[in-house]
Amino acid sequence: MIKINFKLDINDDYDLFIKNKFKNNIISYELLRRSIDARSDVKYNYIALVKVKDESIYKNKINIEIIDYRKYSYPYNNINTNIRPIIVGSGPSGLFCAYFLCLSGVRPIIIEMGEKIEERVKTVEKFWNDLKLNINSNVSFGEGGAGTFSDGKLKTSIKDRNNIIREILKIFVKFGAKEDILYDNNPHIGTDILREVIINMRNYLMKHGCSYRFNTKLTNIFTTNNKISKIEVNNSEIINTNLLVLAIGNSSRDTYRMLYKNNLEMEAKSFAVGFRIMHDQEMININQYGKYYKKLGAANYKLTNNINNRGVYTFCMCPGGYVVNSSSDNNKLSINGMSYNKRDSKCSNSAVIVSITPKDFGNNPLDGILFQEKIENVAYNMGNGKILVQKLIDFHNNKTTTLLGSIKPLVKGDYILSNLNNIYPDFITKSIKESIKVWDNKIKGFNKDDTLLLGVETKTSSPIRMIRNNFMSNINGIFVIGEGAGYAGGITSSAKDGIEASIKIIEYIKKIGD
Repeated sequence: MIKINFKLDINDDYDLFIKNKFKNNIISYELLRRSIDARSDVKYNYIALVKVKDESIYKNKINIEIIDYRKYSYPYNNINTNIRPIIVGSGPSGLFCAYFLCLSGVRPIIIEMGEKIEERVKTVEKFWNDLKLNINSNVSFGEGGAGTFSDGKLKTSIKDRNNIIREILKIFVKFGAKEDILYDNNPHIGTDILREVIINMRNYLMKHGCSYRFNTKLTNIFTTNNKISKIEVNNSEIINTNLLVLAIGNSSRDTYRMLYKNNLEMEAKSFAVGFRIMHDQEMININQYGKYYKKLGAANYKLTNNINNRGVYTFCMCPGGYVVNSSSDNNKLSINGMSYNKRDSKCSNSAVIVSITPKDFGNNPLDGILFQEKIENVAYNMGNGKILVQKLIDFHNNKTTTLLGSIKPLVKGDYILSNLNNIYPDFITKSIKESIKVWDNKIKGFNKDDTLLLGVETKTSSPIRMIRNNFMSNINGIFVIGEGAGYAGGITSSAKDGIEASIKIIEYIKKIGD
């Protein structure tokens, strides 16, 4: 197998190039990556795998590498066991853990505190209309996890040494995602298609022995000799189990507190907080793609800065998207970004966030949660639960916005004009102001007066990390995985964590027997 890197004009035919390049020597080919190079004249960069009859003629050729490419291979199948792991949470780490367990013959039980997608969508849309929150089923909680109401971004910085990331992408395609996620440098599914993918995965898992229990919240755990022995759900029902998988999301504050009370080891972890910034999408497109902006769709960006050795950066950029009210606790406001697959709204939005560490909020494992809750409560009270909106010029001048400019908020949920200056500690607010000015040098118009800031973005990653060894916590039989456990940062990395955890779970099952 050979890997080839090449560059083409955006109107050139990729398939024709490959066929002309390798002619009668070609057996098959597969596109691995396509990215946009907009540094001068806009072009596509390609990376492709090509299977040829004679590899030797390509030795020492520029941009061609002979490699031993192997598809991801899962080590287990046909496991015969009566043990049924209970997986708490149906986000990507829980789903992919369950998927590979099912493929191996293990029949997990997924318990999910929220509703299935079909009901969850109705509940969330109702909340956006009337602000009456269901604390167990909302943008953060329910089938598919928080990523279900997002852009469905799949890009990750994780090195794909055994092609597990590509396997994850292929599974998403199998269940309904578009094939362009297999090669797009910034792959995304979109919230609309991701919902269908999650339903298709559920149906597949149930056909292969997995059981689901929605509206079922883990409320307590019980141990015997430091081993999990049973759990309580919904504050009433007791379920015996000797294998529990915690795939909770990073907003699961009640569960964090319950686990901490029951001596599951965890520690405070750095995370980031800030706002969302909203621009005219066409302005971003023109800056990124120049004269080709109409041909290349909604453009992305990623910006970083460093102020006093503290990272400030954009995160979870949603081209052609919306800002959504993602609150999950009573009397607390939090927001997120969301895009549909076509990314065809008139505005882009991105989190603009500042890194904070336990030195900023305290070293107790739960102190980061307390910090988040304090900020969200202040934000909630400022607008009675509505999304807070401020023009950028007013943010810089510390004035309440009273009149919008050319950019109108594209949001899911009601909003109110406000002043975002008095929500965070001063160092966070100042860092955001300074960074936005710096980034205007990279994207002309980024600091435009009528650009909008929206608040507040607090749930960028887990504020705690559960201590684990080979995915198992200090309590025997309890595995902790994914973003909620502090070991992933998005859909793809969470899915990868779930897959790798499933291997250790099977090894544990083999060890303890039925």
